[in-house]
Amino acid sequence: MKIEEALAESKKVLTQKRYEHVERVTDTAIYLAQKFNGDEYKVGLAAALHDYAKDMKPELLKNWIIQDVGLPKDLLHYHLELWHGPVGAKMAHHFFRIDDEEVLEAIRYHTTGKQHMGLTEKLVFVADYIEPGRDFPAVKEARKIAEEDLDLACHYALENSIQFLISKQQPIYPDTFIAYNDFTKKLSN
Repeated sequence: MKIEEALAESKKVLTQKRYEHVERVTDTAIYLAQKFNGDEYKVGLAAALHDYAKDMKPELLKNWIIQDVGLPKDLLHYHLELWHGPVGAKMAHHFFRIDDEEVLEAIRYHTTGKQHMGLTEKLVFVADYIEPGRDFPAVKEARKIAEEDLDLACHYALENSIQFLISKQQPIYPDTFIAYNDFTKKLSN
């Protein structure tokens, strides 16, 4: 599947506003891939499909989680904002026959992060956080950091996400804490 085809598939199921976000994430991810020697195709494909399931009905996403043995059932105990990544990865495999684990893992973990993130995962994760349409207090600093150090950018994004969720008294998915701890250890060495 070409990146343009993946974008077209996302456009079919997303609102215009969400699709424009996906386009910006794709452009940002490819830019970062060039900067940090990532695979532009894999990163672009994952970015083009990262929010494929985002605008789908919660009941549909819930059914995928319940019925798919490969999806962790504990997702159902957390905010439904987390569901679209893992379900979207399953849909990318099911509907578009994408079987590249780097691409699928980048889609799956683009919201939560995870321990031992690979380059493709990090590039999509950071691109989603810093794309030009984002406007929140930490984003300018995140963009500066992303120009210099991808691991530090991941750490910064995770730290700010955790702080934001705590400020809203929201539960935090364990993968996010584990990813934060992983980058903290990596950066302290």
